[in-house]
Amino acid sequence: MASKSMHLGHAASTSFVHAFIKSQFYTKPRRAPAKTDLSGQVAIVTGGITGLAYHCASHLLSLKLSHLILAVRSPEEGECAASKLRADYPTAKILIWSLEIVSYSTIRAFCRRVDNNLPQLDVAILNAGVVQEAFGLCSTGHERVILNKVPRGNRGRLTIVSSGTALVAKLPNRDKRPLLASFDDVNVQPWNSVERHFSSKMLGHLFFVRMLEYLNSDDVIANLAERGMRKGSELHRGARGFAAVFLNTVKALAGRRPENGVWAYVDAAVVKGNESHGCFLMDWETHPFTRLAYLLEGQPTMDALWEETLRRI
Repeated sequence: MASKSMHLGHAASTSFVHAFIKSQFYTKPRRAPAKTDLSGQVAIVTGGITGLAYHCASHLLSLKLSHLILAVRSPEEGECAASKLRADYPTAKILIWSLEIVSYSTIRAFCRRVDNNLPQLDVAILNAGVVQEAFGLCSTGHERVILNKVPRGNRGRLTIVSSGTALVAKLPNRDKRPLLASFDDVNVQPWNSVERHFSSKMLGHLFFVRMLEYLNSDDVIANLAERGMRKGSELHRGARGFAAVFLNTVKALAGRRPENGVWAYVDAAVVKGNESHGCFLMDWETHPFTRLAYLLEGQPTMDALWEETLRRI
């Protein structure tokens, strides 16, 4: 199935301020239709159990989801939060599984657990991220989940949380090789927390576009979902000083309420149909990918990103 986002071609250049105002002030969140019924389905949500992840889990359960796996860094904290969900939705099976996305070993262990313990997997929403003010290294920054548990006759759903900041990223080190290693050395690629965050979202777009070549839309409907700025989000928890004050002020004034904003995740994962496969969904509509995904000059970057990531995995 062809991607509508790819057919749209890259969007005309627009300022970040213009895009932000349109998204935060002129876009009304859309709840899932009342008829949406997830009875008998199994879903995984990564990214903790506070803020956005909590509301995403609650929304899925409100749609009669039968079995929910919450992938969290701290199972102890996860159990405390999950107890409220269990009280609100006593008929649902809610489990907390450990997943540290900066560790290859825990990612592989999580995938094995999915393979060995789940009879099926209908929905996976990959949601995890933080803007780091200071430079730091980790073993990996990639997410991975198994989707070979799709029940016969149904299509699985894979939604990866993305961001419109990918559209304004510059990716100044796009020609560096090896590409991923260039992010690890400030002497090769000077640290800029804002651009690094934007660039990470652009890389997500580029990797997703290449991944589509290997996904069969008859088996899984995969898409990217823009989350926008939300009140209560911990995305910028690494910010300090003036940056922290500024970001908290902007979120307070312009951010969507978490319980409203995360309907974008639910919309992409369980409401949108086959037409959303391979698409970037922003403000509840199909939107073009980052500009580099359409240009010949972007192909070497996509090739390097794909090949280097697979080697690391």
